[in-house]
Amino acid sequence: MAFTAMSASEQRQAIIQKALELGFHQVGIAAVTAAKSLPDAAAERTAAQHLANWLQQSYHAGMQWMANPKRQDIRQVMPEVRSLICVAVNYYTPVQRPAGNAYAKISRYAWGRDYHKVMQQKLKALSTWLQAQNESIQARYYADTGPIQDKVWAAQAGIGWIAKNGNLITRRYGSWVFLGEVLTNLDLPPDRPHTAHCGTCTRCLDACPTGAIPQPYVVDANRCIAYHTIENRAEELPAAIAPQLQGWVAGCDICQDVCPWNQRFANPTDVAEFQPYSWNVAPTLAELATLADDEYDRRFTASAVRRIKPWMLRRNARASLPNKGG
Repeated sequence: MAFTAMSASEQRQAIIQKALELGFHQVGIAAVTAAKSLPDAAAERTAAQHLANWLQQSYHAGMQWMANPKRQDIRQVMPEVRSLICVAVNYYTPVQRPAGNAYAKISRYAWGRDYHKVMQQKLKALSTWLQAQNESIQARYYADTGPIQDKVWAAQAGIGWIAKNGNLITRRYGSWVFLGEVLTNLDLPPDRPHTAHCGTCTRCLDACPTGAIPQPYVVDANRCIAYHTIENRAEELPAAIAPQLQGWVAGCDICQDVCPWNQRFANPTDVAEFQPYSWNVAPTLAELATLADDEYDRRFTASAVRRIKPWMLRRNARASLPNKGG
């Protein structure tokens, strides 16, 4: 049956089936009303207000792009949008870091090929397929590449819930997932928003060495190790942060590692590109502290680590060296 001859429910099922065929592990649909002021856009308004409050507290630190007004109203990104096809891909690999304070720690998300490249290839294929069904169909895709509240919409689409550490947790894979979405002008039946299941647990808040989660569901980037190792362009890291790095030089997984959902539901990914490169799992702080630019280019080709400039990586490693004081 031609796509345009299908009912909205049948179109929805065809889209989900295609997304799964392309290698996405979870798919959900979120609806967008014509105007954010309408009653059925209450969840969107709440999320926008939460973001506005977060920005007002300057919790975004130096990430000025978080204040883009489009992030608070998806219609400014695509005026015709009526549905979001939200997707998640599991990236967990059951590899353990070596023990000892001589080793540098790189966040799991950056162990293998750059997730932007992997996700965008799949999202482009889904968008191209969708637009090919009829010339009237519009589709625009993002994977952490535009002013979209990815986690908010993924929760609305039933993929998971936003946890107290700000990550999206899924029942199938914990929070070890990459998120993406296709915005379309199709009116598709939405999934039910996911309910939260963090309960009274505060392990992520308690484990953060810098106190970057001052209260549930609020992350202060000014105190976040991931922010400072990836986004902070200062010559030296803040004195309050550097002693607490615990070897982290590229991101931080502490709040994910202690999460009971991750400990129970982490499953090895079937995406070959996310298998870790050996030099990302067990580099030493000493070698990264003096890593030459050409060696950086060789190691981190097509890697998400490239968000961190070579001099920043050396800075982060030096700050973590156990004998840096002399």
